[in-house]
Amino acid sequence: MNRRPLSSVATALVLLVAQGTAAAQGAGPADTLRVCAADDDMPYTNARGEGFEDQLATLLAQTLNMRLERVGFADPRYLVRDGIDKERCDLMLGADSSDPRLLTSAPYYRASYVFLSRTQDRLELRDWSSPVLATARLGVIPGTPAETMVTQIGRHADSFRYMMSLGGNKAMRNRFVRYDVEKLVRDLAAGEIDVAVAWAPAVARYVKASPVALSAVPVPDARKSNGEPVVFSYDTSIGVKKGNSALLARIEAALPRLRPQIGQVLAEQGVVALGGQVAGSTATAAAGSTLR
Repeated sequence: MNRRPLSSVATALVLLVAQGTAAAQGAGPADTLRVCAADDDMPYTNARGEGFEDQLATLLAQTLNMRLERVGFADPRYLVRDGIDKERCDLMLGADSSDPRLLTSAPYYRASYVFLSRTQDRLELRDWSSPVLATARLGVIPGTPAETMVTQIGRHADSFRYMMSLGGNKAMRNRFVRYDVEKLVRDLAAGEIDVAVAWAPAVARYVKASPVALSAVPVPDARKSNGEPVVFSYDTSIGVKKGNSALLARIEAALPRLRPQIGQVLAEQGVVALGGQVAGSTATAAAGSTLR
C-alpha cells in the first residue's frame, strides 16, 4: 500500500467521519483509541504495557491526539475475531501487511528471520544449504517457516524434543501454547544449542541483553523440495476492521510523522541491529551483525 498524506481539509473531513462512524456503531468515545493487545506476548505486549508494540501504540495515540485504551486478550490468536471483528477494539499493531482478515496500513517496518550463533564459534551460515546445519544442534520455534525448513533438511526428528521444551512440553491440541523466545536465546548463549533461527523482532531484545556475543545473519527466502516458496522476510502494518477506512486514513497520515520515533524504538529494542528496517527508510543493518 502507498502512503497518501492527507491535506488539512481532508484530514478534518476524516476526523468528522470517524467520529460519526464511532457514534453510529457504539464503538466508544471518538477521542479514544482502543488497541487490541495480548496480555503475555513479550517482547511485543503484556498487561503492564512493557512491550515495544505497547510503546508504539502510545506514540500513535499521542500523534492522533487520542486517549489510549488497551483492550487485553489472554490468547493472541483471537485478537482479530474477538477484538477487531466484534468491535471491542479499533486496531492492532504487528499485523502482517498481507493479512486478508484486516484492512492494513502501509508497512511501518520490515524484518526477517535470522540465523543466530555464538560469535566465538565463527559458524558459516548463509542459507539452509550451509554445511554446518547438517550437524549443529538447532533451535527453532514450532509452527514457523524455520520449522518447515528444518524438516526439509532432514533435521526435524532430532530437533523435536528441544522445540517442545520451548513450549513447556505442551502439545498445542487447539490451544494456545506460548513458546519462550527468551529461553531460545539464553540456551544458545549457554551452549545448549549451536544455532537458533527466529523472527528478529521476537528475539532482538534478548540478543541485545545476552552476556555472550551473538552473531545474526538474515535468513534468505527458500523453497521446499516441491518448489513451494518459504518466505522469511515480512512487512508489518497496523490493522483495522475491514471497512473502517476513516481510521485507516488517520493512521496513514500519522505514520510518516512517526517514522523517526518508530526507528528509535526499533533501535532501542535491537531490531535494527538484526537487520530490521523502518518502512520508507534507506538505512539497513549489515547482512551479518554481532551484538553483545
